[in-house]
Amino acid sequence: MGVNRLPAVSDGVWRLAQHAHVIVHETADGNEFLTIYDCGAAQKPPSAQVIGNLVRVRADHETVRQPTGYIVKLREPSVLVREDESHWLVRAAEPDADPSVESDADGRKTDV
Repeated sequence: MGVNRLPAVSDGVWRLAQHAHVIVHETADGNEFLTIYDCGAAQKPPSAQVIGNLVRVRADHETVRQPTGYIVKLREPSVLVREDESHWLVRAAEPDADPSVESDADGRKTDV
């Protein structure tokens, strides 16, 4: 991971601020460049920058399309999860739960 000031929750999982913005720029080679800010209104440097593809967002959010990509505006506490070297996902943080485990459609716990 590039610039990284995100608090680590566990190996490959980082906590995002409740109102974090994930700016996704599409690159010429088909990858994406993710820049993460704690809040869209704050005039602070990014909390993290990574190269890879944001493959899913499983948290309450709004997506704003732009000519060079899109912005994911989170609306609840979430975590950034590294699925492999080039794939990332954002999902809602479960209070008082292991962030490396999520529920499937039936509510059963599954490893991320």
